[in-house]
Amino acid sequence: MTDNEKKDLIKTSWALHAQVERGYLNHQAKQGDDDWLEKQRLLLADMALHLLQTAMLPGEIKSERLRDNLHAVLTISDQFLPQADLKKATEKIYSE
Repeated sequence: MTDNEKKDLIKTSWALHAQVERGYLNHQAKQGDDDWLEKQRLLLADMALHLLQTAMLPGEIKSERLRDNLHAVLTISDQFLPQADLKKATEKIYSE
């Protein structure tokens, strides 16, 4: 994939991000509500788009951003896969 193709993909991802973020911010659910996980799905999609942007940025991958993106994705995903103990896995992301 060329750098221009990567840049186009990132540009497209920002448009998607805006839609997802609007949906998240407009969602009225609070933790404990029946539709809380639906709101968390939107947050997960938001964080996944940030991960896509980090991965597609031309040049060397920025490890700090990658760690932050992975931490967010794993932390949110933990609610959907509690048996996987993903929150615990995030502890290793920041260890050197």
